[in-house]
Amino acid sequence: MPEKKYIIPYKEDARKRHYHKTIRGKVVKFIVQLEVSYEGEWKEVVRYDCAHGYAHRDSYNILGRRSKEKLYLKFEDALTFADDDIDENWEIYKQKFSEGKMP
Repeated sequence: MPEKKYIIPYKEDARKRHYHKTIRGKVVKFIVQLEVSYEGEWKEVVRYDCAHGYAHRDSYNILGRRSKEKLYLKFEDALTFADDDIDENWEIYKQKFSEGKMP
């Protein structure tokens, strides 16, 4: 059961946390999230995962409010999408978060 986990820093106050687990080459669990340092703590901004048995995206605002969006993708496709989306849009998401908006 190979597992991979790592953190990619974008700036000193923004990073991507990546985790996935595969069984026989198939993704069975994953979490990819953008985190921003706010008042000395790392806060979730956008998180993609499969915690409820389906791929979805949770978006948070600075107050901790969350919205959930179901992704109609296989776990492998959702994992790739999540990595690419956060890599390409982290600055926009960070800005919206800091303005109190939902990314």
